[in-house]
Amino acid sequence: NMKLYWLVTWAGTLFLNPVTADCNITSQTVTCEESGKNLSNIPTNLFQNMTKLSLKDNKITLKDHDKGILGSFINLTELYLNENNITVLYNHSFYNLKKLITLDISNNCISTVHKAAFAGLHQLSVLNLSYNMIAQLDSDAFTSLERLTVLNLEYNFLKYFHIKSSFKLIKIVLAGNPWICSCDLLDLQMWLTASHVTLENGSNTTCTFPNMEKISIKMAVIQPADCKIEKTPLENTVTSIPAVNARSIALITALTPNNTTGNNGTCAELPLLGKSWTFLAGVLVFVLSTTLLIFTAIKCPAWYHYLISYHHRRLEGNDSEMFEQEFSADTSSSPSEEPVVIFEKIHACGDEEDVFIEDKYIDTYVNEEC
Repeated sequence: NMKLYWLVTWAGTLFLNPVTADCNITSQTVTCEESGKNLSNIPTNLFQNMTKLSLKDNKITLKDHDKGILGSFINLTELYLNENNITVLYNHSFYNLKKLITLDISNNCISTVHKAAFAGLHQLSVLNLSYNMIAQLDSDAFTSLERLTVLNLEYNFLKYFHIKSSFKLIKIVLAGNPWICSCDLLDLQMWLTASHVTLENGSNTTCTFPNMEKISIKMAVIQPADCKIEKTPLENTVTSIPAVNARSIALITALTPNNTTGNNGTCAELPLLGKSWTFLAGVLVFVLSTTLLIFTAIKCPAWYHYLISYHHRRLEGNDSEMFEQEFSADTSSSPSEEPVVIFEKIHACGDEEDVFIEDKYIDTYVNEEC
């Protein structure tokens, strides 16, 4: 009777809400497989009563539109969003999934996790955030996850993780992060020892700084007496990639070649550029402009020859008087007949009232042709 009831229920749902998704219906579960379909948003043509949804290997960003669609799948127990283009987990991203037990958001481009990103997931037991770009993480983001038993944070950019003693887990995965074994890591080290939690792949969960020695974070020597108990509270949101220095990023890149590219290379490259690029750009502009000027001077020499050879200027009143004196002095030193002839020839070609000042550089043969 129960099987018949479930079949009638699913048949009625299918009739009222026809779907084109690839869903598998059994007596107790509805599994929809939407992986590798190049989807940019979560489809709306899915069973509202489905219990398992796989959206692996798509281009979903989990913005407000997707959050609203997810909120309608109130019976979900498993959700797989790995290998997508999610960069930020906003507050209340999964607010209505009260029955969700498994959440996989690995292999994305997540760099920011808001404090209330997992609010409402009271039944969540397994959370996978591995292979992302998380540099800092507030442990308060997990306080509402009362039944969380497995947390996977491997291959992110975590250097330290402030964790509370009330945080209860059975297994945690922290390998592949650039851990700095200093006072900032003391509370995590003490929690790992006191809680008896299983640190999976502990031999590879090592200190990257300060001595570059392959020492497990559980075995690293950190003196509590040398550390201050004070802790600076983190912001509501987590700072992302710019908080990580270039050395840490280089180490993580060496450990995980595919980590910085996320979903098959779809994540943007890390912003490693500093202020030196502006100096380089200035040098390139200077070199190009200088080369262009030299090239122009070689190929087009006429313009600068004209500028260099040009020394003429207009004659002023004083200059004209000096010219007349010089002219009269020159003519007085010549034979008496020649100045008269030249003077007559000059005035014969011009008007009676000549408003121009004669230039002594003008050859006399020009006037003769007049």
